[in-house]
Amino acid sequence: AVHGVQIARLVAVFAERMAAYGLKPVDFSVLSLLAHNPGATSRQLCAKLDILPPNFVNIVAAMDRRGLIERKPHPFDGRAVGLHLTAAGQELVKEAERAVIELEQEASNKLTGRERETLIRLLQKIYL
Repeated sequence: AVHGVQIARLVAVFAERMAAYGLKPVDFSVLSLLAHNPGATSRQLCAKLDILPPNFVNIVAAMDRRGLIERKPHPFDGRAVGLHLTAAGQELVKEAERAVIELEQEASNKLTGRERETLIRLLQKIYL
C-alpha cells in the first residue's frame, strides 16, 4: 500500500508543479509532444494521448489564447492543420520539462527500484 500512496503523492506533486506554469498535466503532455513532434495534427495528438476530440479542441483553444501554439497548413494533407509551438510555448515547455526532471530525481532518491519503474511508466503515460 505504501507503494500506491507514494506514487499518488508524486502525481499530485507533478500536478502542483505544472500548476505553477498555469498548466494541467494534460496541457503539459500536449506541449511536450508538440516540442518533440512539431506539426503534429490534432488527430495524431488525440490518438497518442487518448483524449477525445471535443476535449482536445478546448485544450488547443486555451493554449492558442495564451500564445503557446500556432496552426500552420500541413505540408502533405491539404485538409489537415499542423500544430506548432510558438517561441513562448517552447520556452514554457523547456521550463516545465526541467521541473519534471527535478521531480523524477527527487522521487528516485526516495523510491525503491520497482517504485521508480512504476513512476517512470506513469510519467511516460502522462507526457509521452
